[in-house]
Amino acid sequence: MERQGVREVEVPPVDLNDQEPQAVVESGEHQQNENHEEEASAAAASANYQLPGPFSSLESSIEILKKKAQELIENINESRQKDHALMTNFRDNLKMKVSDLTEKLEERMYQVYSNHSKIIQERLQEFTQKMTKISLLEMELKQVCQTVETVYKDLCVQSEVPTLEEQMVNADCYKKLPS
Repeated sequence: MERQGVREVEVPPVDLNDQEPQAVVESGEHQQNENHEEEASAAAASANYQLPGPFSSLESSIEILKKKAQELIENINESRQKDHALMTNFRDNLKMKVSDLTEKLEERMYQVYSNHSKIIQERLQEFTQKMTKISLLEMELKQVCQTVETVYKDLCVQSEVPTLEEQMVNADCYKKLPS
């Protein structure tokens, strides 16, 4: 039957009470083909199957929508739980890896510190030995300076004291001077 360019399709009536709720796929999504078939048969059933009263098809459509909305909410909640479990597992694995890496880094740092400590200890020992040697050389230098000073003083004193020859020459000079 055709009315002003719109065709009416006759669909056999379907009993809504006999339908089972759609199973949820593991990924949390409905299979699209089954959804379209159910929606088409539900729409056809609501159009042809009429309960007593003027709002019977509207009430059945509302019930179908409520059921589908509830299924979607349950699917979303399941998906959220799976996501939460995945994130918790990821966080735990990441914590373990970071902890292991931190331990390895700490061990490596202690090895480097130990090697540097040995090198520093060796150099400090060399420094101490060289400072001791410098102190000994400084003492020797002071002794040499004192010896040189003593020799210089002795030389200066001897040059002031006339030698025996100088004394005789000087004595002869005094005798020859007119008085």
